[in-house]
Amino acid sequence: MAGEPRAKVIPLHSNSGRSAAQRRAAAQRVDASRRHPSLLTDSGGQATAEEIAAVVREIDQKRGSVLGAPEADATPNELAKRITAIADFVGKRMTGDYVVDEFGFDSHLNDAIFLPLLRVFFKSWFRVEVSGIENLPETGPALVVANHAGVLPFDGLMTTVAVRDKHPAHRDLRLLAADLVFDLPMVGQAARKAGHTMACTDDAHRLLAAGELTAVFPEGYKGLGKHFKDRYKLQRFGRGGFVSAALRTKAPIVPCSIVGSEEIYPMIADVKLLARLFGLPYFPVTPLFPLAGPLGVVPLPSKWHIQFGEPIDTSDYDEAAAEDPMVTFELTDQVRETIQQTLYQLLANRRNTFLG
Repeated sequence: MAGEPRAKVIPLHSNSGRSAAQRRAAAQRVDASRRHPSLLTDSGGQATAEEIAAVVREIDQKRGSVLGAPEADATPNELAKRITAIADFVGKRMTGDYVVDEFGFDSHLNDAIFLPLLRVFFKSWFRVEVSGIENLPETGPALVVANHAGVLPFDGLMTTVAVRDKHPAHRDLRLLAADLVFDLPMVGQAARKAGHTMACTDDAHRLLAAGELTAVFPEGYKGLGKHFKDRYKLQRFGRGGFVSAALRTKAPIVPCSIVGSEEIYPMIADVKLLARLFGLPYFPVTPLFPLAGPLGVVPLPSKWHIQFGEPIDTSDYDEAAAEDPMVTFELTDQVRETIQQTLYQLLANRRNTFLG
């Protein structure tokens, strides 16, 4: 009708050339994304750790250019390193590209999981100071003999971190632990994978014969579960089985003194009835446990010092010395006295339990 406005009709197939060009451009972008270094060239493959790190670096560079910052260099940042480490760990676990020794030690899992967790306590909670680390050999066997205390065996775990991080060769320290550790579900499997084994003469001999750095805590439960009033007073060292293992393998004996572990769980009583009920060597009562519940399990942040003494050479002893009770007793008493005197010296130099 005349006077009525005409509606605008937009043809559906108009400008087909422009639409085709847009489709071609989109296809090119898809092809370009497929050639991105974050993906493998073969279809169905997975990105490697290096390719994932390259993507992270590219993102950082683009973000820096948007913010007006200078273009980042090729050195990967902390985030890229962590992503690379995680991808490398997952890749090796999935492909089985790691080694487990006859004791069950999984060094790959230990380096990636256990040690990083323990370093939180080592660096931030107990703030461990280490001295005498040069007394440990760079290669070959040695038997580290240390005092034992603290209700839970944090002292052994902190000693492993001290050796791994402070020793020039970054060696692994293999602990000889009590049978109870390996009877506990999950804890026993984790201890095996972290490189530790049962505290018996045969296992000690096998580790030393293989050239491993091995640690023993001769006080055992007597030291670990002693009352707070008896702190830093060494208990009996047993029958000297560790000395026999060192004599058989000609391994040097390195006394180790640990200050700070006695205060993490000040044990004021031992409920023997509950200990027998749960099948434990002792049932500790501390100022926070069991009254504070789960909070009582948190160790107090005492300041630690671990000192490795001068090694005691065993290479001059003949083969019969390992079976001679007088020789083993003399060496056992020498090691015990060295550790005790060093503990007294470290305590005399300590100004505060929690500040050092």
